[in-house]
Amino acid sequence: MVQNQYLKWLSGTASYWWNDSADYASMDQAIEDGATGVTTNPLLIKRTLYANPDFWRPYLKSAVGLKGDEKIEEILRCVTAEIAKKFLPIYKATNGEQGYVCAQVNPKKQGDAEIMFEMGKRLASWAPNIAVKLPGTAAGIEAIEELSAQGITTVGTVSFTAPQAVEIAAAQQRGLERCRAAGIKTGKVFSVIMVGRLDDYLRDVAHDMKSDVPESDIIQAGTAAIKKAYKICKTRGYESKLMPAGMRGGYHAEALAGADMSMSLSSGIQAALAKQDKPAEHIDEPVDPETLLRLLTIPEFVRAYELEALPVSEFIRFGASQRTLSQFVDAGWGPIGEFKI
Repeated sequence: MVQNQYLKWLSGTASYWWNDSADYASMDQAIEDGATGVTTNPLLIKRTLYANPDFWRPYLKSAVGLKGDEKIEEILRCVTAEIAKKFLPIYKATNGEQGYVCAQVNPKKQGDAEIMFEMGKRLASWAPNIAVKLPGTAAGIEAIEELSAQGITTVGTVSFTAPQAVEIAAAQQRGLERCRAAGIKTGKVFSVIMVGRLDDYLRDVAHDMKSDVPESDIIQAGTAAIKKAYKICKTRGYESKLMPAGMRGGYHAEALAGADMSMSLSSGIQAALAKQDKPAEHIDEPVDPETLLRLLTIPEFVRAYELEALPVSEFIRFGASQRTLSQFVDAGWGPIGEFKI
């Protein structure tokens, strides 16, 4: 294997990185390059199933004869549990600090806290190093707190804004404190901002409103949001590690290098970073003030950046949230159920 020197360097900073893929064949190379976890979602599980059907079918025998959501959940269990075995040594070596593999709750239930809570407990039982992913909706955040209070490792996802990331981290902190008060061993906590998906959404908004904010500014929107959330979470003492995800270029990771974050990196971003021959830490460098001023002329960026501009009750209605949840249902969850075992 040829090592990715940038990723090896990144792993030597305060930053961690997770493999943003459910492709089993990529896991060994990712671990060699310093990956300490795996982020999956229904779309990524669907991709690996349909790209490698002959590989996965022998692992899916327990799902034969099942239908609907029961079949989908069992397929998710089979795939996720097998990947989790690869990262269990990291989990053990770090005493549970890293080595997690994500399992995401049903994206069709993003408004039902009780259903997500019960499903989250089932997902957590699949392996000791499962991190349960739940959406950054009001109901999802309620379930995140309850699961964290039971010692379950949680990842707040479908999150694109500083208000969502901070609210997720706050709920996780409350859960951790309740967990400790009950004498239960705590899990770990992670809070996502899908930085590239925020950029994608704002690009469309800017075009629709005939804004003259340039592309060079748009591609810094997600970075600006997560840098703000990172500073707030650190100031407040939240234990949650922020997790930048959905990156669209190596520039997203480079701008955050050196942060105490667990970065979710796809194979494309990993390859882009391999070409970077001058690694440096940039987390403490602010987004250019002039760029920020131009971005703030876009009302949807204001909602993504200012904590008071997007109340929890509106998280589920934020444009990027609806886009992504729909994609997870239509292009991920549904096709998993149609997979022929």
